[in-house]
Amino acid sequence: MRLFVALVIPAEVRNNLAAFLTEMRVLTEQLADKSVRWVRPENLHVTLKFVGEVAPAKREGIRSALANVRLDGPVDLRFRGLGFFPHENQPTVLWTGLEASANLAKLADDIDQSMVPRGIRRENRPFVPHLTLARLAPPVLHEKLRESIRKNREQEFGGFQTQEFHLIESTLKPAGAEYTTLRSFRFMAES
Repeated sequence: MRLFVALVIPAEVRNNLAAFLTEMRVLTEQLADKSVRWVRPENLHVTLKFVGEVAPAKREGIRSALANVRLDGPVDLRFRGLGFFPHENQPTVLWTGLEASANLAKLADDIDQSMVPRGIRRENRPFVPHLTLARLAPPVLHEKLRESIRKNREQEFGGFQTQEFHLIESTLKPAGAEYTTLRSFRFMAES
């Protein structure tokens, strides 16, 4: 099974992002641009740790490790702006920026560290909070689409505060990945 740990985006923010994605998807279809694969709104999430393929026997150990992750306060997030990985001249990913409280990076690091005793490797890249909106292959962007993205470069999509993260299974299907939440974890101690 293929697993990852993520923050789930609430409906209000998801609806704002869905409206933008619909607008971009329509433009992409008008341009007959097959290089852009837009993320389905129901699949939007903030990845904290990509676990990868694991044997079902390891799942309970992963759950136990995640149940022990704690922070002193909630995580605040705000989605705003658009950008590209690795950069605009060779875009492979379109993302919206994520302004977050400092403890988001600590949460991601604590989750990463909790996986090591379970045989899951630590991340070799620094945590960069973002939300993937589209993937491009080949990494070429039609000029009309690029211009529309530039117009929306500073767009605000909303924000939220959370006290929980989720262990999610990703099942690859012909129509795209399908996500199933296996378990939710509160990372703040009850007061």
